[in-house]
Amino acid sequence: MNTSSTKSFPALSLDALISGLNLLLILLLAMMLALMLGSTLLAPDAVIAALLGEGSRANQLLVNEIRLPRIYAGLVAGAALGLAGCLIQTMARNPLASPDLLGIQHGSSLAVIFGLLLGSSGMLGEWPLAVLGAGLAAFLVILAAGATGQQTYRILIVGLGVSAMLRALAELLLSTINLQHASALYSWSIGSLIGRAYDSALPAAIGLALLLPCALLLRRHLALLRFDDDLASSLGLNVRRTQLCVLLLMIALAALGVSVGGPIAFVSLISPVLARHFSAANQVPLLRSTLIGGLIVLVADTLGRSAGGAVEVPVGVITCLLGGPFLLWILLRK
Repeated sequence: MNTSSTKSFPALSLDALISGLNLLLILLLAMMLALMLGSTLLAPDAVIAALLGEGSRANQLLVNEIRLPRIYAGLVAGAALGLAGCLIQTMARNPLASPDLLGIQHGSSLAVIFGLLLGSSGMLGEWPLAVLGAGLAAFLVILAAGATGQQTYRILIVGLGVSAMLRALAELLLSTINLQHASALYSWSIGSLIGRAYDSALPAAIGLALLLPCALLLRRHLALLRFDDDLASSLGLNVRRTQLCVLLLMIALAALGVSVGGPIAFVSLISPVLARHFSAANQVPLLRSTLIGGLIVLVADTLGRSAGGAVEVPVGVITCLLGGPFLLWILLRK
């Protein structure tokens, strides 16, 4: 029974492959635009020359040491958040379920801020603190929701309350330190890639490279998890064990994304919803959500660097401006 039910979900189709290649081409185009746009505009040939180590020293510095590392960090953060959102939405069977609305991202950012204020980020950077904070936030949401029931909307309501509380605690911590440090931390706490470089995103990139194959191995289990628990169990799925694996993966991925760019809002909510429009009804769009998450952060950061003129708008502000109407659209559609 288990074998036949698992084989009923097809492997990657030609349409899915073409759709994925199209997303990759769009992502490459967005990367090229991100290298060109900003307070200093560069022509395409100047960007290509700088990437090849040619052209003026100023262009090489701008492209290779400022913009390219930031693009890399944004792609890693967005990809991790997009994949985390796809996992939790599939498990909860609800497009409103996401690490930011459930308080997971704010739990990560609170732990990172608390650790940085204590000077305890350590040799490994911020990601261990982010994982710890995400795990504690998830435990708090599950514990509080367990007292009122296990329905998805009750968990969402509890998550919104926990998220608001954790956000308030983070702002309280920021209000206790001097203005110079508080300004930099506040920008990061709403989602920002300012000053992000290869070394700050490397641990998250390694974690994503390890966790993405784990998520793909669960693809067929996730397809069954979208059904009712009783039906999924009758098809041979160990529902509780699968849910635990998905929850642990989601916590780790969301924390890795936060450790790079802070709690960038709505990326984990929007990415899976958009990815499903490019997928068959019986597929869980893990890879597409990953690519679209990176694309959203990259485009939002480019807009923030370009639209504000001399003043840079943090990427989290741009995603909030885009995500608010998107959330309303989901609510009105349902």
